[in-house]
Amino acid sequence: MSAEASKRHQWQWENATAGAAAGFATVAVMHPLDVVRTRFQVNDGRVSHLPSYKNTAHAVFTIARSEGLRGLYAGFLPGVLGSTISWGLYFFFYDKAKQRYARNREGKLSPGLHLASAAEAGGLVSLCTNPVWLVKTRLQLQTPLHQTRPYSGIYDAFKTILREEGFRAFYKGIVPSLFLVSHGAIQFTAYEELRKVIVDFKSERSTVHNQNPDKLLNSVDYAVLGATSKLAAILLTYPFQVQLSVPSFKVMRARLQQRPSGDGVPRYMDTWHVVKETARFEGIRGYYRGITANLLKNAPASSITFIVYENVLKLLKPTTRND
Repeated sequence: MSAEASKRHQWQWENATAGAAAGFATVAVMHPLDVVRTRFQVNDGRVSHLPSYKNTAHAVFTIARSEGLRGLYAGFLPGVLGSTISWGLYFFFYDKAKQRYARNREGKLSPGLHLASAAEAGGLVSLCTNPVWLVKTRLQLQTPLHQTRPYSGIYDAFKTILREEGFRAFYKGIVPSLFLVSHGAIQFTAYEELRKVIVDFKSERSTVHNQNPDKLLNSVDYAVLGATSKLAAILLTYPFQVQLSVPSFKVMRARLQQRPSGDGVPRYMDTWHVVKETARFEGIRGYYRGITANLLKNAPASSITFIVYENVLKLLKPTTRND
């Protein structure tokens, strides 16, 4: 095993720890917009237990006024738990996949292999964490207008769902989640390639030769890289979505993960049912509900994720070297 491969093997737990810290920080800052987005996504105008909002700002002020801070941070515990676990596992699986693909390639990966590594990590994380995201969605949708007994917390939600709907219910929305993996894969590929460009640019201007790339980049660079890679993913996938009339998978996932009505019958039976009912009653606009809150959340959230991840990783790497 080469020295580089040995170091990468040592840093597996650091990648997971840094990813978990990044996930926690991102949710702590951006959760209110996530609540707003979820409520917009599931409101098809045909139910009485969901409040209606004019726009994102109106939603934030209305929730704060009628439900207080608890309303803006509804579902925070499963949200922060899910994000911490998801990003920890994502960076762990992503790094493991890159290591495997880098064998016999002198440690250099092409954009295609970065894409494959990110897609592999995203698929595994979706399968591991879908139950947590389902609980988060349901807790975010609990309002004073809700007609069924509200969940008292994350444990009660898990217990009630298992008792009333069975284990399969925890994997509602998994099909749209797996489709969304492509977006994350493109973002990470863009991040890796843009990172190389900035490192090469700074290396050429640096007076110190063979400097560690980690020392060339700072938090501003990570913020720009995170936001730019997210926007690149949006721009690259948007034409594909429009041309093939692919609806918003996030709307479909949120609607599938809603709690069934009092008689136990779910509002939507499967992904295709969501597609048909949304097209029938709302048209193309229905697939893009919550898009404003989603766009306002995405770029800053991505910047926070990579700032925290890269800086925590810098702190942890010297610890490993000194052991």
